[in-house]
Amino acid sequence: MTKTAPLLCLLAACASPHHHPVPESPRWLTYAGGEGPGRGRHIVLIAAEQEYRSEQSMPMLARILAQRHGFDCTVLFSLDADGLVNPTLKTRAEDPTVVHDIPGLEHLRTADLAIFFNRFLTLPEDQLRYVIEYLDSGKPILGIRTANHGFLGPFPYEVDGKKVRFGEDILGGTFLNHHGNWHADSTRGILVEEQRSHPILIGVDDIWGPSDVYRTYPEGTSLPAECTALVYGQPLLGRKVDDAPNPEKEPLPVAWTKSWRTTKGKSARVFHLTMGSGADFESAGLRRVTINAAYWCMGLEESISPLRSVECVGPYEPLDTGFDYAELGVVPKPPSAYR
Repeated sequence: MTKTAPLLCLLAACASPHHHPVPESPRWLTYAGGEGPGRGRHIVLIAAEQEYRSEQSMPMLARILAQRHGFDCTVLFSLDADGLVNPTLKTRAEDPTVVHDIPGLEHLRTADLAIFFNRFLTLPEDQLRYVIEYLDSGKPILGIRTANHGFLGPFPYEVDGKKVRFGEDILGGTFLNHHGNWHADSTRGILVEEQRSHPILIGVDDIWGPSDVYRTYPEGTSLPAECTALVYGQPLLGRKVDDAPNPEKEPLPVAWTKSWRTTKGKSARVFHLTMGSGADFESAGLRRVTINAAYWCMGLEESISPLRSVECVGPYEPLDTGFDYAELGVVPKPPSAYR
């Protein structure tokens, strides 16, 4: 072997293609990470709700996280019997026979972060087992909007003999009602002054979205003590970015951090965002908060930079929020349609 052979081998190894930890499949989407601080980290994003167009926003975020920040990303969907992404599927609250199907949940085992955007799911036992296993692993958790009422039916997770509630216990709150006016007003994000130096708020200066503010705790109380509010949401008097604040509606927290302690005493970082409709994510500020939160959740806050782009990769034209699927143009599609 010549003296240059070891060097050539090293260069060849460095030039070898990066392999995504999840095999390609027509049942989910994979995005291999490019160069960036997230190189070698794997994020699983779950799009499984019926109202806020997560089937469009989660692939959009995955493309940004992969191409602009280096993370390997996998997007999992709720599929119907024909293998199509189908946001029109009913929930068990509407049909007691419903069981949802999210192929690929076993890949949570290789995830460094799970992003949940689900609503009223009822999963078969073998799939729910992977979710519970992840939640008890001590790995970080990021929940978006309806995730705080993400499951219906038995949730077989206990810590210290107490049944765990995904919204209240893990994320720090559940949907109690629409504090803003549903489908009638919008939300102006207000950064908490005392938290302006928090890594999740680096580079964030403007947040607005056409979804309304959720109430996640009873009137007269506040966020649980273990939660740290980063952004409050002020309901506006309409659905335009320059509409005035509604003087009858106080701002409520829409983004916060907390920790989750597992059965083995491990501590997981948690971030919850109660904004997050497809149109909300047209706000660069909201995209940056979410992407910064992904870094923070994985302990990569020192790598957060306001100079790293959060611009969409390719077109992003989300359909409107709601359940009038025919009017909105929401129809079942294969996962590949969202690539």
